[in-house]
Amino acid sequence: MPSASCPLWWPRAILLVDMNAFFASIEQLDYPELRGRPVAVTNGMLGTCMITSSYEARRFGIKTGMHIKEGRRRCPELIQRPSRPERYIAVSTAIMAALDVVSPELEVFSVDEAFLDVTDCQGVHGTPVRMGQMARRIVWETSGLLCSVGVSGDKTTAKYAAKLQKPNGFVVIPPWEAQERLKAVPVTELCGIKKGIGRYLAERGVFTCGDMAELPISELGRRFGNPGRRIWLMAQRLDPEPIHTEVKAPQRVGASKVTPPATKTKALLASYLQHMAELVALRMRHHGYEAQLFSVGILTSEGFIDEHYRSARPTDDGLVINRFCHDLLDRLWHGQGIHQVSVVALDPKPRNQQEDFFSPIPEKRRQLNAVIDRINDKYKRFTILPANLLNRSHNPDVIAPSWKPTGHRQTI
Repeated sequence: MPSASCPLWWPRAILLVDMNAFFASIEQLDYPELRGRPVAVTNGMLGTCMITSSYEARRFGIKTGMHIKEGRRRCPELIQRPSRPERYIAVSTAIMAALDVVSPELEVFSVDEAFLDVTDCQGVHGTPVRMGQMARRIVWETSGLLCSVGVSGDKTTAKYAAKLQKPNGFVVIPPWEAQERLKAVPVTELCGIKKGIGRYLAERGVFTCGDMAELPISELGRRFGNPGRRIWLMAQRLDPEPIHTEVKAPQRVGASKVTPPATKTKALLASYLQHMAELVALRMRHHGYEAQLFSVGILTSEGFIDEHYRSARPTDDGLVINRFCHDLLDRLWHGQGIHQVSVVALDPKPRNQQEDFFSPIPEKRRQLNAVIDRINDKYKRFTILPANLLNRSHNPDVIAPSWKPTGHRQTI
């Protein structure tokens, strides 16, 4: 075993495994006729914005979030593919399980990214560089897909390294070289430092990671608290953030839908809102949650109108949530054109399994919902649904950024 003084032995070693154009790559894997061609994945064939695109499409300047019409203007040969969340989840789950061979200290950062702390595995598998190569090989053998890997001494630098040579990149930034390697890197290139914080830093003369050393850590601490102190350390290649292997409880469960532009038909808006209410209720029931505080919102050209509602008791019933939707339309909507609707459960908590002795009607609703859920699970979501949703717009499941391979975050 290498000694602590040997340069091959790292005091802390972190890998970031990042799949390359994950959803588009799976489409090209499953449909060989798409290989080597520009592909854009959208939320169903009626989706208007791209969730991701293949590297062949990115050569034309196509980016995530771009409207499909703009994508076709830039690349007339662009092929639109509807997303298949169940397939992506299955592949991701298999990859994450296989990476456990490298290190059990694994954090699923998103559906296509994982951090691994391999510090304590150096005596088993060898150097961090060797384990990074091992991770790439495991991903390929498990899925047939390529990935990029960053290897460094902290999470932020490893993530930065992973994006330097995409696709199929492998970049190593040893801890003893990291500060010098980061010195000229713009602070906004680091994960978590977005435009707002970037402007704050620029106003204080901090444009690169090297500039950060001139700014007292206390100033960031006063303005942003502990996250600010972490930002200061990140720029010094000293990110202290540990690997989080646990799955945290959800803070919110929500659903939103873009409507046809400037929709003014009340019955249609009520249908959209009911659809979102039923989706939120379904997702809570599926993962054993209920909530008492809800937000219902509509987006107009003038801004967002929303209202908070509290149910008499914690609920996972779409009928209860939909009453709040009707109240919003009746009281706060005055005929403006609506562009988007949303329903969010703000305080989801594990369901209380004890029956409410004084509320037999809610318990009957729970039993009815349980039967409907079993039928929908067996056949297809919304095989059974409220009659006035029969002509609803399709709203395929999407994978949230906080997805985890186990627990509640698969579909919330």
